[in-house]
Amino acid sequence: MKLNIFKLLLIMPLVVVSCKGKRGEVTEANLTKSEDSTTMQTKSIFNPADLPEEPVFDIVTNLGTIRVKLYKETPKHRDNFVKLASEDFFTGIRFHRVIKGFMIQTGDPLSKDMANESRFGTGGPGYTIPAEILPEFKHKKGALAAARRGDAANPQKESSGSQFYIVEDPNTCAQLDGSYTVFGETLEGFDVIDAIAAIPTNQMDRPTEDVIIKSVTPVL
Repeated sequence: MKLNIFKLLLIMPLVVVSCKGKRGEVTEANLTKSEDSTTMQTKSIFNPADLPEEPVFDIVTNLGTIRVKLYKETPKHRDNFVKLASEDFFTGIRFHRVIKGFMIQTGDPLSKDMANESRFGTGGPGYTIPAEILPEFKHKKGALAAARRGDAANPQKESSGSQFYIVEDPNTCAQLDGSYTVFGETLEGFDVIDAIAAIPTNQMDRPTEDVIIKSVTPVL
């Protein structure tokens, strides 16, 4: 199955939300947008120090639970995810971009409020993460990878501070190997990934049915 190049660009947050005109048009101006920062909570709901080197988390959604493991080999991404989860950052965030036969994307705090719909995909905690791209971690089914801005504005391939995607189809996502940081994998809940990917979407790949993160909690 070939994937339109526009759909590859959709994996990059901050890029196409404000794109006008034909679906295949992505301008340089779109590629240079920066993340809209959202104030983060400071009260921890669990102690990150209690977690193992490769922590396991349950991403609970209104369609079911996806259980994921974070890799110790990508410590910056692991520690950032743990920090955000401990601050309850992800609760209420939508899966704002879904492409069946490709991936499902979430992590934008702006998506908590439908009043921000025109800006979905542009939000984050106000910082990026240095790339930790390792050849041993591929875009296999259920892989967790960090979304990012495009190469023109981001030649270092730095990751979004909070937006990530989960691979639904490893065949179409294989072309992303070496370009995005894969920092974890799904252990359980592959059926939930498929259920989310199967939801009809509009022309901007927004699901027509809300898929909302209810909690992200460690499995201790």
